[in-house]
Amino acid sequence: MIKFLDLQKTNAQYEQELKEAASRVIDSGWYLLGEELEKFEDNYAKFCGASYALGVANGLDALRLIFKAYLEMGVMQIGDEVIVPSNTYIASVLAISDNGLVPVFVEPNLETYNLDSSLIEKSITPKTKAVLTVHLYGQISIDQKMIDICKEHNLKLVEDGAQSHNAMWNGKSSGNIGDATGHSFYPGKNLGALGDAGAVTSNNKELIKVIKALRNYGSHVKYEHEYQGLNSRLDEIQAAFLSVKLKYIKNDISGRRYVANFYLKNIKNPNIILPKVLDEEQHVWHLFVIRTQQRERLQKYLLEKGIQTLVHYPVPPYKQNAYKAFANLDLPIASLIHDEVVSLPIGPTINNNELDIIVEAVNSFK
Repeated sequence: MIKFLDLQKTNAQYEQELKEAASRVIDSGWYLLGEELEKFEDNYAKFCGASYALGVANGLDALRLIFKAYLEMGVMQIGDEVIVPSNTYIASVLAISDNGLVPVFVEPNLETYNLDSSLIEKSITPKTKAVLTVHLYGQISIDQKMIDICKEHNLKLVEDGAQSHNAMWNGKSSGNIGDATGHSFYPGKNLGALGDAGAVTSNNKELIKVIKALRNYGSHVKYEHEYQGLNSRLDEIQAAFLSVKLKYIKNDISGRRYVANFYLKNIKNPNIILPKVLDEEQHVWHLFVIRTQQRERLQKYLLEKGIQTLVHYPVPPYKQNAYKAFANLDLPIASLIHDEVVSLPIGPTINNNELDIIVEAVNSFK
């Protein structure tokens, strides 16, 4: 079986260093908010080109804390609106609604699957305070038009960078383009921990100061609580693991780009719609997503050939029971995408023989 993503093989590349990192943390006797976290935060901020990075418990909390901080700072108020792509993973939307803010779903571009900047302005109201743009599948979703709209309407531009570590736009990395970015280090991400983990990056010193307290029960000083905060801290052992893997992420991205380019050059099936790449540096290929009207048949066919595929994502957030108040929205592009997308195996450890098998199977599907 060709796995969609072989995490055992991926992490085996760094096995000795990961074990040494774990031993170092165990022997230190310090497991939260220590030197390993500070080291990772410093290195990750530099990696993104941002002034600050804060480790938190997971990618969802990273986004939750950004909006919670804006509320505490008076930048936003309960009931304000945040524009968000209609085809994102539900975590993007949960971060908005969990803070008493209102998600406003805007359609994506059918070629890139990212938020269509040409549709943003018509959704802006006096209550709109931010655009949460999602670098879906690993491709930068920001363009100059989006930046100009946010500046003109005084909107915060928040990046959901859960899938886009080191994707570049105009010389800037994901995590250093908007006002703040939420990052995920879920094990299957391009930069994956060995458990849940996340981070916030920003160049805004005051925002980071507030989030630093919010992630730790709303406290800057132990037992003194300025805000009604959360317990959302990146623990020392995951920070140590991430420091190891951060050293190799650019090589891993190169491996993913190799796989993606192989697919793009060799998949010739007219029934398959391949992803569109705006610029190689803008895409780090967290996922390689194709589209077909025969998704279930294709998945079954590939599985019979020993190839595992996944669907990211079968049901859009506004059609989930959690957001049933939005169920009547007419968003045909998002619906089409969610009905047709299939993710092929991709990762830095897939070999050429496996790629040949996958391509041959996809091309032979009728």
